[in-house]
Amino acid sequence: MELLPWLVVAALAIGIGKGGFPAAAALAVPFLALVMNPVHAAALVLPALIVADCAAIWLYRRHHSRRNLAILLPAMVLGLVIATLIVPYASEPLLLAFTGCAGLWTVWRQWFVLDPATTRNAGVASGALWGIVAGITSFLTHSGAPAAHAYLLPQGLPKLILAGTMAITFAIVNFAKIPSYNALGFFAGLNWPLAAGLAGVGVLGAFLGRLLLAWMPEPLYMRIIEILLLVLSLILIFKAVLGFAGA
Repeated sequence: MELLPWLVVAALAIGIGKGGFPAAAALAVPFLALVMNPVHAAALVLPALIVADCAAIWLYRRHHSRRNLAILLPAMVLGLVIATLIVPYASEPLLLAFTGCAGLWTVWRQWFVLDPATTRNAGVASGALWGIVAGITSFLTHSGAPAAHAYLLPQGLPKLILAGTMAITFAIVNFAKIPSYNALGFFAGLNWPLAAGLAGVGVLGAFLGRLLLAWMPEPLYMRIIEILLLVLSLILIFKAVLGFAGA
């Protein structure tokens, strides 16, 4: 199968993302969209995403911020409900542009505005706002990481806590998507043997991501997270421009 190397790389990226580098997972579908229909790509890697989520929950079961989970999860589930209701009316290019701009804004603040020595508390109001946005964009454009990072990065969380909070949050949110995805026909006609193989690659990637995270110094990890977020945000804005142009 000529697409197999592309699919393996995408599944590995998903796993590494779940293992501690969230934006890497979000790059998988845009990467596959270079060689195949993005809807088919999203469906094919969805099982890998779900299985890698299970691995992430186990890997980070002791490393997460309970307060942030308590703030983000209800808001993100509300975002999923809103997204389900607005699917027929949502402008995907507009959502992509908004999400990409949120990511760019977050990186700009981290690099040029915020004092690295100053951290912010986990505020309920800002967490609820960004959580709803993350839920909507995660459901409609598979790109909830920029909104979640906009809330979490300024808190200056330790790398394991940041990675674990992101991993567990999106694992639970992705599980919550399954009924809607099934109703929308995402699993219809899926090549299950291939999807199962990719899921195995995703699990290997999750453990690899966790090992990379443990090896990296904290400042280097944070900078890589910011660079991945920057790349993802630029890709989302580029896709939005193509969508507005009717390409």
